[in-house]
Amino acid sequence: MTFNFVRRTVGALVLSISGLLLAQSALAATPSHTMQGFLQRGPLAILSGDQSSTAGPQYSLFTCQVVGLRASNCIDPFEMRHAYQVDSLIAAGFDGTGQTIVILDAFDNPNLVAQIATFNAFYGLPATQLTKVAPDGLTPFVPTDANMSGWAQEISLDVEWAHAIAPGAKIVLVLAKTNSDADIASALTYAVDNNLGSVISMSFGENESCLAPADQAAYHKAFAAATAKHITLLASSADQGAALNTCDGNSWVKAVSSPASDPLVTGVGGTELTVAKYCLASLGCNPSANPAPGTYQSETVWNEGLPYGDFGNVFGEGTLSTGGGFSVVFAEPPYQEGVIHGGKQRAVPDVAYSAAVEHGVLTYLAIPGIPPGFYLFGGTSAGSPQWAAITAIANQHAGTSLGFLNAGIYRIVEASQSYANSFHDVTVGTNSSLQFDTSNNPVNIIGFNAGTGWDPTTGAGSPQGAGIVSDLLLNVYPDTDGTAVLANTKPKSNAKTGGAGSVKAH
Repeated sequence: MTFNFVRRTVGALVLSISGLLLAQSALAATPSHTMQGFLQRGPLAILSGDQSSTAGPQYSLFTCQVVGLRASNCIDPFEMRHAYQVDSLIAAGFDGTGQTIVILDAFDNPNLVAQIATFNAFYGLPATQLTKVAPDGLTPFVPTDANMSGWAQEISLDVEWAHAIAPGAKIVLVLAKTNSDADIASALTYAVDNNLGSVISMSFGENESCLAPADQAAYHKAFAAATAKHITLLASSADQGAALNTCDGNSWVKAVSSPASDPLVTGVGGTELTVAKYCLASLGCNPSANPAPGTYQSETVWNEGLPYGDFGNVFGEGTLSTGGGFSVVFAEPPYQEGVIHGGKQRAVPDVAYSAAVEHGVLTYLAIPGIPPGFYLFGGTSAGSPQWAAITAIANQHAGTSLGFLNAGIYRIVEASQSYANSFHDVTVGTNSSLQFDTSNNPVNIIGFNAGTGWDPTTGAGSPQGAGIVSDLLLNVYPDTDGTAVLANTKPKSNAKTGGAGSVKAH
């Protein structure tokens, strides 16, 4: 998602939960071709005053978690684990121990260590085994720089929630000097060359057609090297539905995002996940007549805002939705042949995860210029680090690095019993998108609809923890899958001249 919170008008939207201002701007203010973080910060969460014995001594519930207090359906680590069945894996001892997750981001978050300590203490989680690496040095953090502040929030979301799902895994945060394509590719290459971890999460992207040829080549070279080393690559699919910025930054076009569109990367789309809330007898709710908190209830394609999505009373006109569609840079890879019927191009995403803002994950922030507290966060940025955590758990279970996942994922999709055991098939919703250009003119992008099996909104669907781990172990062939796909993934020549490009966090 964009950190510029694209909406109908320039201004601010006061969200009812707390009065937090969620900025609205017509188009991203960052330079064209920059990588963009696919993340949306929602409202500041309000404590309900009720406590639960679920976690640590500081743990309490927020109004958005409690039946009858607020319409939104925010999610804490224990609810997310239960919804996607990761809790059973952790209970069995599979929590990512012995594995290392690399999170690739830009700039810095100067208060990160204190933030994650607060997050962990609140939820009773173990300390995060965090290492921060800046191979090309750090750019001094400027709190008033919206781009830097956005990336700092991205870092908070990525680290806190990778740890929430795989609390035993080590995390190496690799920071690019800026969000230029050259700097991100340099940091990525360093992580791969130095074998910093077995899985790399990238919660950012840009219109794949806007990469300069040299940047496109640098990314793909690093992805190929990672694949050869059995390093799993995951990337968020974008947050304005089927729309992405034109290369001049002035308008919108139907497109997919790089790096998620690279066939060597597992693209992660977004869903709107609804889970059972906490049912409190003190508020007249009967716990014995309601499912346990976090119980999976339903899932649709993530699409918020008018005219295609829900929560129009909160977001008004303008779409926040999962990226997805068909590449114009990469041909259909071998693993999608026969699964994506009639396809000739690389299709994304491959998988999906909870991403809706009004059903967001509770994330602690303490960044200069932003009131400290727990916020609802959405965006496909939420999915990439959590899929990385599930991959770390699968690697622990396998006793080896599974590496390239996509071939195995599509084998699972083609096997009906394995598919039903591994994924929630999301069959309702669209990623059609309404955006506004720099002159505030509407740009309507007709996207794609969900359907049975794989589709270009949520891919194969969202994970069923124990099932997806066991089926990945059966269907991913680390010694052959990566080798087989490397010869069939070269990007087309990009005729665009571009200049120094950069990415934005999703």
